[in-house]
Amino acid sequence: MTQALTLSSLPLFPLGSVLFPGGMLALRVFEPRYLDMVRKCRQAGAPFGVVALTRGQEVRQAGAPAEQFNDIGVLALIERLEHPQPGLITLLCRGSQRFRITRRQHLPQGLWLADIGLIDPDLAVPIPPDLRKTATALAQLLRTLEQRGLHSATRPTAEQLDDCGWVANRWCELLPVPLALKQRLMELDNPLVRLELVGDVLERTGIAN
Repeated sequence: MTQALTLSSLPLFPLGSVLFPGGMLALRVFEPRYLDMVRKCRQAGAPFGVVALTRGQEVRQAGAPAEQFNDIGVLALIERLEHPQPGLITLLCRGSQRFRITRRQHLPQGLWLADIGLIDPDLAVPIPPDLRKTATALAQLLRTLEQRGLHSATRPTAEQLDDCGWVANRWCELLPVPLALKQRLMELDNPLVRLELVGDVLERTGIAN
């Protein structure tokens, strides 16, 4: 993986989920360590980093294990920020570029900062004929979720539905697979391999037969 650009002191948000490039993430923020962070990111138009936890909880609790998280995460860009009540911020973020942590620092108030190297975005790889059914099934599922009011994202374009990385990432978000597997899929450099693995899961579950 090519690290074309490095960033220092990126604030991190460890979560019990995996953010994928191009994916949407809704958050309710109420811990003091994150309230100030998201306000500053919003004011500066800067991202924060989302990393998946390997140990510990999203919300700090007395006596709970210390937070541990993966070295590879995804930048989150704030698209909407609201203050529904004092001490609470709701966010809608979009996943941007993947990154690898090169150094991490835990501040006294509990916030994590990291120096990172950015990972090159997926190459645009057309979906081969034997995997077209994964894109067809995804489009059908997204329409169904939209009709039920469970999915409000913009309808995918024809270009997105012919892109291995985009289709694989959206399936990874939707499939009920273990967090560790989602992390491994997100880390894969080759979007075609990622979609092939997703296709295997879909066939085993009968979703895209």
